[in-house]
Amino acid sequence: MPKKKIKKTEVVKDGTSGIKPTKLKPLQGISFSFKYYQDNHNKFSCSQKEAIYWLTLVDRLKALSSLTAQELLVNRGSTLRCHPIKWEDTSERAFGLPNEEQSVDIPYQFSISSNEHGRVHGFFLDEIFYIVWLDPNHLLYAAKN
Repeated sequence: MPKKKIKKTEVVKDGTSGIKPTKLKPLQGISFSFKYYQDNHNKFSCSQKEAIYWLTLVDRLKALSSLTAQELLVNRGSTLRCHPIKWEDTSERAFGLPNEEQSVDIPYQFSISSNEHGRVHGFFLDEIFYIVWLDPNHLLYAAKN
């Protein structure tokens, strides 16, 4: 059987292949990260929460992801209740993260829903909100221990 000669493929080495790079739109809205999430905290563990809690949380995060960080921070609506955390008014002194003083400028909290499912505590770095604690029982601002 005669061998077929395979035509050599030309490889363009100067980057003019004619393929246009994909241009991504800049991110719009808040992203959420669980990188620093602490479910092992004695006050803020949610491991025993029912499915409705988690569904409500995901729904809230989805709704907030269409906002910018600035829009969230200026929203003082009665259902969102987004505001900075004043550690001196809480039962805690800080999140307890490594190098927290360098990474956390201002800690924030917002409501998951109108009082029923508690709060989310964390901090912003650019347009990413890092969730540290989920507080379904409103224990951060409970009587100081």
